[in-house]
Amino acid sequence: MIIVELGNPLDPQPSALLAEAQALQAEIYAEEHNHALDTTALTADDIRFFIARDGDQVLGVGAFKIHAAEKYGEVKSMFTSTNGRGKGIAAAIMRAIEDMAKSEGLTSLKLETGDELEAAVRLYERFGFVRSGAFGSYEDNGVSVFMQKTLR
Repeated sequence: MIIVELGNPLDPQPSALLAEAQALQAEIYAEEHNHALDTTALTADDIRFFIARDGDQVLGVGAFKIHAAEKYGEVKSMFTSTNGRGKGIAAAIMRAIEDMAKSEGLTSLKLETGDELEAAVRLYERFGFVRSGAFGSYEDNGVSVFMQKTLR
């Protein structure tokens, strides 16, 4: 059974998944187009970091950053291990992110992902995210896809 819960990005399994995600992004995108938070940054007080596990094996991670003044959360660091793909891991993490964002009083979720990460874009669209313009300190760089969703 898949369990999604708050976790520590510095623990060995989540840290390894984050390193794998960052390596993949570095293969695809130039450094100036790579907006992933480093693992230590995911321990900040305004970050909610989730793990999805089956027993003791962590199969996926995801996080969101709270932008309290603007009342939105920014989805960060979504990644599923190769052996976790196709099992609903990312969807389970997204549900947990949405539930916690609502409980934090946020009114929307926003995200930036890459144009080559088609599976990620499809996941976000299934969850009701729509394409939008750049937000926060992001710039429209031709490779970023910006999306948002209003929370009810």
